[in-house]
Amino acid sequence: MAFMLAPWAQHKPFETALLDETGQLDWDSLNRRTNRIIRVLRAAGIGPGDCVAIYAGNSRHTLVLMAAAHHAGVRYIPVNWHFTADELAYVLDDCGARALFTEARFAEVAKLALAQATTARPGICLDAAADGLQALDALLADQPDDSEPDDQRVGAPMFYTSGTTGRPKGVLRKTQGPPAPAETLGAFVTGLMKMVSLPEQGVTLLCGPIYHSAQWSFCFSSLLAGSRVVMTHKFDAQTTLQWIDAHQVTNVHLVPTQFLRLLRLDAAVRQGFSGRSLRIVWHGAAPCPPETKRAMIDWWGPCIHEYYGSTEGGVVTGISSAEWLQRPRSVGRVIGKVELRILRDDGSTADTDEEGTICMRNLTAVELTYHNDAAKTQAAHLAPGWFTTGDVGHLDAEGYLHLTDRKIDMIISGGVNIYPAEIEGVLSSHPAVRDVAVIGVPNEEFGEEVKAIVELVDGVVGNADLGDALRLHCRERLAGYKVPRSIEYRNGLPRTETGKLQKRLLRDAYWHGLGRRI
Repeated sequence: MAFMLAPWAQHKPFETALLDETGQLDWDSLNRRTNRIIRVLRAAGIGPGDCVAIYAGNSRHTLVLMAAAHHAGVRYIPVNWHFTADELAYVLDDCGARALFTEARFAEVAKLALAQATTARPGICLDAAADGLQALDALLADQPDDSEPDDQRVGAPMFYTSGTTGRPKGVLRKTQGPPAPAETLGAFVTGLMKMVSLPEQGVTLLCGPIYHSAQWSFCFSSLLAGSRVVMTHKFDAQTTLQWIDAHQVTNVHLVPTQFLRLLRLDAAVRQGFSGRSLRIVWHGAAPCPPETKRAMIDWWGPCIHEYYGSTEGGVVTGISSAEWLQRPRSVGRVIGKVELRILRDDGSTADTDEEGTICMRNLTAVELTYHNDAAKTQAAHLAPGWFTTGDVGHLDAEGYLHLTDRKIDMIISGGVNIYPAEIEGVLSSHPAVRDVAVIGVPNEEFGEEVKAIVELVDGVVGNADLGDALRLHCRERLAGYKVPRSIEYRNGLPRTETGKLQKRLLRDAYWHGLGRRI
């Protein structure tokens, strides 16, 4: 944002601030373009408390827009670029976006979504001219860039996570009152950088989707603290190694699936990697198999750190390589400004090493709500200020957290949260389906994969052709990563007398003997 970027623009104006696969921006240009976009937002009547949606990839254009919105007091929605037009249109209406920003590569889906949305709003292309969309450069042409906009306010992202009852839900982590002055952001950035030991004025690699809250947090905070951010739109294992060495990357956020793909590279490629510039590598978002993590530590050394957190709670715990080697499967001790408890089903506090629901309370007066969903917000709070994301685990005698299970009906595949209810809703609408259950089953590379267990209507034969038709039915309505990888047909599904689906009975058969439930 301009307030935070201006010092770097003055101190190192012509050093690279942002670099992607098509170009770069120096600090002076980044600051000037941010100032101009702030003025474009204001000219469109978009100010503190308003919302815009960003349907764009890992690019310098996306980061500049985020910096401008963050500085203008605007809430911005980084939308999953795998979303279909229907999914994007829902988000636009649900969040009340005043505008949709996109890139040329996503323009066709963006235009379809704008047409499907119930409320009209402009569509703006960040990187090029596109038929049916306004070009951002044309809007910037008349805006000055030689002074800092006045009355700067702190904006924030709102990330959408899939909902247990169907459509995605926006996660709001907010403090009471109007958007704060921009000057207050400095303390937040400094605190986060210190908490997760990110080097100021280092080089951050973004190689995971910026619509994921962790990827955004680890790269955007680094940018505001003066670090160069280099980025690839999609993860490629060999390219990641090349970029780390070529750009002298100091820090990167990865997920276990990316670890596995790195480890599968040819031995010659792995041996040619230096990695000497790396100071800290954070991983999270999904459970990491111990053998995978141990192999990464053997290769990259003690720079590997793990955290446990969520979009709702931010970073909660952390653990270094040395600590983890003594306590495999632990995700560390509290490092964030949160209080952690393990609760029994009756709400009482569990004993040491006793499994229960993981609950947390933010100590910085941040309030968690789910946008437009009071029932989900209430269900997540087990007591005033205390909330849970449905994970199950225990604390050992030294305060280290161990994850063991999930209570909520969620699949984590490749670090991405997938809620079966949305997929079940789509499959249930197919005329061949009488009943359906979607579960997560083990997958060596992704941790879990999506499986549909289907009961068919009388007279319909379950075969490969029907499976292809059901997957196509899903693909037309859902992002590709939500489409079941396998479909199994059964004569009936286990339900209680009240109709509740007993998914545990379905899942257990696939997880038996693996020594883990997630």
